[in-house]
Amino acid sequence: MPDNDRARDTDGRAALRADCGNCFGLCCVALTLTRSADFAVDKDAGTPCGNLQDDFRCGIHTRLRTEGFAGCTVYDCFGAGQKVSGETFGGRDWRAAPDSARQMFQVFPVVRQLHELLWYLTEAASLAPARSLHGEIRRTLAETERLTHLDADAFADLDVAAHRDGVAALLARTSELVRATAPRKKKRSHRGADLIAARLRGADLRGADLRGAYLIAADLAGADLRLADLIGADFRDADLSGADLTGALFLTQSQLNAAKGNGATRLPPTLGRPAHWEK
Repeated sequence: MPDNDRARDTDGRAALRADCGNCFGLCCVALTLTRSADFAVDKDAGTPCGNLQDDFRCGIHTRLRTEGFAGCTVYDCFGAGQKVSGETFGGRDWRAAPDSARQMFQVFPVVRQLHELLWYLTEAASLAPARSLHGEIRRTLAETERLTHLDADAFADLDVAAHRDGVAALLARTSELVRATAPRKKKRSHRGADLIAARLRGADLRGADLRGAYLIAADLAGADLRLADLIGADFRDADLSGADLTGALFLTQSQLNAAKGNGATRLPPTLGRPAHWEK
């Protein structure tokens, strides 16, 4: 569910942003919730959240964080909700057509994965230092888009993991070309590194490989993350106050929503400042 000031659609990714008004509350039903700091209740997949209203809107949307549902403000379907609701199932909602509910809830996370890949590939296609890969990126982008338009029955046979692995390898090559343009210095890979609560205040992380790094509660205040590869990095409760994220690679709104920041945090124009951040 969106929890940010409106970002600018400067790169053609408007369809990859959640439009809850045109979705049947799929993230509120299809997903499993586990009682934790992020969710106040346990909920099985396929069971509607108790806060979901008859109009498929959240009854506590403006109070999610204070009511113990911070995880809902972090989740991003990348526009898969409206795609599955309006196109894949032709506007038939799971309440009015209960026979299709189970299939709809199975298709939704698959399309969500494909839409996330579209987000990264669209960005990759715009990166000038990776122009030698642009042809391959565009072909992969078109194939991924094609997969999102499959009939509902066809998703059961789709090996989305294999497709994702292929895209990941292409994005890694893209990242290497772009990060090579960062100021030269001895760079250590932090891919998948345990940087939980790390003291990185003011660190020069330009061009760093932080893919899948655990940056939970890390102090990144004032850090320079330009041209850093942030795909899959875990920023839960990380302090990004005053950090420079302009030009960071493969950053998502979900990652920002999970972090802390302020008015001095510099963001790419395609991402919005989370509403819960300090001014």
